[in-house]
Amino acid sequence: MRRWALSSALLVAAVAAWQGIASLPGVDNLTLASPVETARALDHDSSLLLSNAWTTLEEVLLGLAMAVALGLAAAVVMHLFRPLRDAAYPLLIASQAIPIPVAAVLFVLAFDYGIGPKIAIVALICFFPVTVNVVDGLRSVDEQLLKLMRSMGASRAATLWKVELPSSLPRLFSGLRVAATVSVIGAVFGEWAGADRGLGRLVLLGINQLQTPRVYAGIVILMIMSLLMFGSVSLIQRLVAPWSRA
Repeated sequence: MRRWALSSALLVAAVAAWQGIASLPGVDNLTLASPVETARALDHDSSLLLSNAWTTLEEVLLGLAMAVALGLAAAVVMHLFRPLRDAAYPLLIASQAIPIPVAAVLFVLAFDYGIGPKIAIVALICFFPVTVNVVDGLRSVDEQLLKLMRSMGASRAATLWKVELPSSLPRLFSGLRVAATVSVIGAVFGEWAGADRGLGRLVLLGINQLQTPRVYAGIVILMIMSLLMFGSVSLIQRLVAPWSRA
């Protein structure tokens, strides 16, 4: 309760400061929409904002699911074959140097303007934290547990399934929390590169048309979406791996 109270107080202080700055005589509402104007836009354009938010959420969920599936598979293969891990790890790190806006444009050119490029760019952003955290989790298993499995004559597959993968779940969910948060950014960049729907496209149109309150309203919904994604991953962790909380 104390943490929630402090967070709420900080949020109220930030909104009050935002309202105060936006109300200054020299501040144009075309460049900075106040919280009151943003709330009005959320109410007036609610149907438009929510319909586009569903499109962005679909891109986020599909891209994150693809990243988890590919990241888990890649991490397990890299863990089982150390030469492959040594060869692929630098390439995995180098992939993060690709500018996301540039990658988004390239994906649009390759896959057209449908939902495919958005899913691909979200998966690209989320793949790295998922894979790296799972690889580190698989490598940090208690050696005593591995010795116990070997002494009981367990096969390599049984050791992986019963010991290494469960032990890596806390690291997996740590990577998932990061990936779930930045996945929204990937969807927005993908929509900026080319889309006919989505909150990213709506925000970009609002910037070009000087509809500043609608832009801020879209940003608020994107922030809420990131928070919900983060909270959902934490809730799933409590259900799937309750021991990891300790």
